[in-house]
Amino acid sequence: MLATSASYARLSAVFPQLRITAAPPPTGAGWIGARDLADGGAALDAFVTRTTAESAHHRPRPPRPDVAATLALHRYLWPACLLFTVPWFLHGRVPRLPVDDVAFHPASGRITVRTRSFSCLPDDPVAALPGARPAPHAAALRDELRAAVAEHVEPVLAGFGPLLRRGRHALWGMVTDEITEGLWYVGRLFDQEERAVAELAALLPGDTRPFAGGASFRPATETDVPSVVGGCSTASRTRLTCCLYYTISPADTCTTCPRRQTGARLDRRASAV
Repeated sequence: MLATSASYARLSAVFPQLRITAAPPPTGAGWIGARDLADGGAALDAFVTRTTAESAHHRPRPPRPDVAATLALHRYLWPACLLFTVPWFLHGRVPRLPVDDVAFHPASGRITVRTRSFSCLPDDPVAALPGARPAPHAAALRDELRAAVAEHVEPVLAGFGPLLRRGRHALWGMVTDEITEGLWYVGRLFDQEERAVAELAALLPGDTRPFAGGASFRPATETDVPSVVGGCSTASRTRLTCCLYYTISPADTCTTCPRRQTGARLDRRASAV
């Protein structure tokens, strides 16, 4: 955890709704192991049921079962992707975190991680630590990041798959969106939006399977509504997938919703935790 602790501390400093600590995955008292989500069953059903109840509170209509599952998956993926992208962005380090090494406490925004190995550049001071896997250059480190995210996410998608009305391509498009919009959002909190946009464009150019599509940023125009949280943005994009929030609150769509290019839109990128 020494390789990533400073990155996670900086993330919590700008986004206190999410707190990441080093620990074996806890059980009970509201904790959900990523392995539990991957395996499906009672833990996944309970997570979706809780998301259903929370989504229905003060909303015009309750979510359909597949919509509740989609919102629950988003609620997990958005912070889970930050476990990988934030250490890479801040310190050039990529942890390997299989599903057995991560647990999530949705009520409090806490996540525990058990980092057994990580990638970094050869000149990084932590390259001599146990578990370090030096990558020869920045492009290779991006390869390691995509591989680490895919290793963690693929079993989770398999667990959620039977609950969703989405095929494999759409699910990986959703992962592309979560990687992109999570780091884009916190990059703005770090006051490094332009760098975050550039790094994400290099990470997800659009032809890196299994990820579907790319970061696909464009310069923000007067038709792009600035985010409610984090100030005005210099960039914009359209999501590859829709989170389906409009099905429970038809008047609301996200800032990057593919259903609406212009008009009043709400910033829901930070609503995952």
